[in-house]
Amino acid sequence: MAQNTTETDIQFLPGVGPKRAELISKELGINTIGELLRLYPFRYIDKSSFVRIADARPDMAYVQIRARVIRTDLYGAASASAAPVSPDTADPVKFNMIKRMSVLVGDGSGEMEMVFFKGIKWMYGKLKPGTEYIFFGKPSSFNGRINIVHPEVDPVPAPTAGGNLSQAAPPACPSMTGVYTSTERLKNAGITGKMMNRIMEAALNRGLGGFTETMPEYIMKQCGLVPLHFALRNIHFPKDMVSLEKARYRLKFEELFFLQLSLLKQKYVRSRDVNGISMHRVGEAFNKCYESLPFPLTGAQKRVITEIRNDMKSGTQMNRLLQGDVGSGKTMVAVLTALIAVGNGFQACIMAPTEVLAQQHYKNILKLLAPTGVASALLTGSTKASERKQIHASLADGSTGIIVGTHALIEDNVIFGNLGLVIIDEQHRFGVEQRSKLWRKSSCGAPPHILVMTATPIPRTLAMTLYGDLDVSVIDEMPPGRKPVQTMHATDGKRPALYKFMRDQIALGRQVFIVYPLINETEKLDYQSLEAGAEEIIRHFPFPPYKTAVVHGKQTNDVKKFNMDAFAAGRADILVATSVIEVGVDVPNASVMVIESAERFGLSQLHQLRGRVGRGSEKSYCVLMTGHKLSKESKHRIELMCATENGFELAEEDMKMRGPGDLEGTQQSGLPVKLAIASLAKDGTILNAARDCAEAVLKADPMLEDIRNRTLRQELKQDKYKIRDYSKIS
Repeated sequence: MAQNTTETDIQFLPGVGPKRAELISKELGINTIGELLRLYPFRYIDKSSFVRIADARPDMAYVQIRARVIRTDLYGAASASAAPVSPDTADPVKFNMIKRMSVLVGDGSGEMEMVFFKGIKWMYGKLKPGTEYIFFGKPSSFNGRINIVHPEVDPVPAPTAGGNLSQAAPPACPSMTGVYTSTERLKNAGITGKMMNRIMEAALNRGLGGFTETMPEYIMKQCGLVPLHFALRNIHFPKDMVSLEKARYRLKFEELFFLQLSLLKQKYVRSRDVNGISMHRVGEAFNKCYESLPFPLTGAQKRVITEIRNDMKSGTQMNRLLQGDVGSGKTMVAVLTALIAVGNGFQACIMAPTEVLAQQHYKNILKLLAPTGVASALLTGSTKASERKQIHASLADGSTGIIVGTHALIEDNVIFGNLGLVIIDEQHRFGVEQRSKLWRKSSCGAPPHILVMTATPIPRTLAMTLYGDLDVSVIDEMPPGRKPVQTMHATDGKRPALYKFMRDQIALGRQVFIVYPLINETEKLDYQSLEAGAEEIIRHFPFPPYKTAVVHGKQTNDVKKFNMDAFAAGRADILVATSVIEVGVDVPNASVMVIESAERFGLSQLHQLRGRVGRGSEKSYCVLMTGHKLSKESKHRIELMCATENGFELAEEDMKMRGPGDLEGTQQSGLPVKLAIASLAKDGTILNAARDCAEAVLKADPMLEDIRNRTLRQELKQDKYKIRDYSKIS
């Protein structure tokens, strides 16, 4: 006989068996009772009240009706409107010929049809005229009559019926019923919502005793958590709303707490085990650059540089994520950080994901380095062989202090004399293995300090989860003189007005971006729309006097670079492009960004594209072009874009709308731990409480050696908490 344990195979539960167990395993990845009980309902149906038939409407999500069977009609293979089959009592019904059963029920207020396409023989024998049942399901309308297709059917419980129920079965009519993730294959195999509830009740009775408490008693008291057994029983079969909320809080807290505990413990171990290069000096080059900056640093930039300085002189390796909206001044922070390394006798390397971005960085960095005398170089895939040889030599002998480049920097023949700092821009675009090669290029006996930067605003809750073991700095202030971008929404009917506006801007000496969505580089429709759009623009803006450049992924790098350079240098008035320009084109003279089919972009990507304008001193505009018909979600996105320029606000909204696993550029391969009940979009308050608790635990007992934390140490040994380190370059 199977033991009462969480490791028991689900096939031994009543109503499951080997075939259904195999299907549940394939569809939901669940094999044991313990895994099944950690599958939580995603919503609940309140079955505490009834709806009169007269009040039922097809727009209701579900109804529960208490009614008496009036008549049952059986239909053969003909159309739905055909006359019912009249069974002769002397001649048994041939159920293999029956395709549909209609059961007319009434409750005194009206009549309703219950329709069955499956299980007809069993239901026909059960639903006899004159018998009363409770019917539950989604109402719909057909031929002017309200009906329910395949309702759940329960007998009307007698006043003392509760005592006659088997232990494995849930109450006949529980007030709060959980709804679980399902699939068509599960439903077709008879594992309906009702069956799932029965299986779950059996699992609780068989396996709940096998769960041991995962949280120490002192944490449960401090944080107001109910015991695990109470939480598991009430998350599946809530006693009442208060019990459900307590169960939810406990399970969400537990999930987020162990995630944070794992990340923070990893951070502690790294800071203890990995010595860093101690950089106590600021250096003359830093001071010269700082004193000759074109405008003063913002308070946010000063705060971030102080945080970085403290890391670099601490004696432990810096692992810091720098978040800053487009145009917030991250490049300036990167240069000043690199100069701290140079001032301490080390080299710094700045790696960008594309040649365009690397060139852009290098161009800006040269201006900032001009007063310092620090030697710098640019190394990309298109660097000429003769130049490459010289750069390799200057890196090896240490004469080049700051190198900017792309993947070319991680080639085996690139050797540094004294690498002390690695700065990675848009770090999510690099694979872990690519980055690990930079980590190994240090030749001074200690790993280089690491600063990873992103212009993609990441919601705080997501940053704490994806990068929980990094120190996070945020530049949340724009430099002085940066003007807000006016964002407008327009449909095709406004296109003539848009073209007039573009001509007016070009007449003032400005330039215009026009961006088309590109979901997949092989999608023909995307290229057709871009090519058709480019042709239309050239037709309305003919040469001369207008010049239009076109950039898309099917062009060679040389053609792409030529066209982008023409626009950046002001030789083209309009750049028609796919979203390849999201990162890396800095054209201060461009004042208009037109985004075609804006409804096909996510909020974060729309915000990134908008950040390509407003980089100069002139007033800038972003025009979101859409079709007339928009989904509710698309309309909400467009309205948000027009209402705010705050990238972090938009990122929070994006996560609420699309979920954390789908945000543009915020992760490499999903969340570090699959969340079963908590939501990063909705449970930020619980996450903060869980993180504060985890920090307090580790501050008092960094290695969890205290006997009170034995359960925590045991829980962290599970495979799911062996989280890949997102912070390091290794």
